[in-house]
Amino acid sequence: MIRVLVVATSPVVRAGLSAVVSSNSQLNVVGSASNLDTAIAEVGQLQPDVILLDLSSNAQASMWEKLLLFQEEQYPVGFLTIAEEIESIDIEAAFRSGVRGILPNDSRESEIIAAVIAIADGLVVLHPDFLDLLPMREKVATTPVQTLTPREIEVLEMLGSGLGNKAIAKHLQISEHTVKFHISSIFQKLAVSTRTEAVTVGVRLGLIML
Repeated sequence: MIRVLVVATSPVVRAGLSAVVSSNSQLNVVGSASNLDTAIAEVGQLQPDVILLDLSSNAQASMWEKLLLFQEEQYPVGFLTIAEEIESIDIEAAFRSGVRGILPNDSRESEIIAAVIAIADGLVVLHPDFLDLLPMREKVATTPVQTLTPREIEVLEMLGSGLGNKAIAKHLQISEHTVKFHISSIFQKLAVSTRTEAVTVGVRLGLIML
């Protein structure tokens, strides 16, 4: 069962998104909040796998900062954001802050459900409508490295030792889902797509030693 926390300022939107999530037997709404600060404060208790966040376009800058601090210091969770205005989204800032999916607010119920499930599995979701906003590929090629958290470096070291997800989870006493989340974040930050590439880049940058 995938645990979902719904965040939206509007009670109507909050109820609607909760209903969409609850309509699927694989998903369970563990709570809802009217703002991001309240949601973050409840994460430790509710332990969601995904936070479904209705994005307020006029507060993006501060929101990305809050998400970045949250991802570095708190419980690992995937954020799926619902955006009203496509052109207002800074996709690079969003993904850098820990967002794992962006959908327009006119997305179908099936698209939202599929995105939640994909993010819980450690994947990144981007609706086709946002593809035109992706100069990010070029930027990643020139500045591929973002700071890894201490836990991500631990996971990277274990990847270098050839350990699988189950062994890493057992060694760090965390769930396999959390391991997948860390690996996905490592791949994104190092601009790689395989474990071997991640280890190679990690060694080259002096992040780990083999």
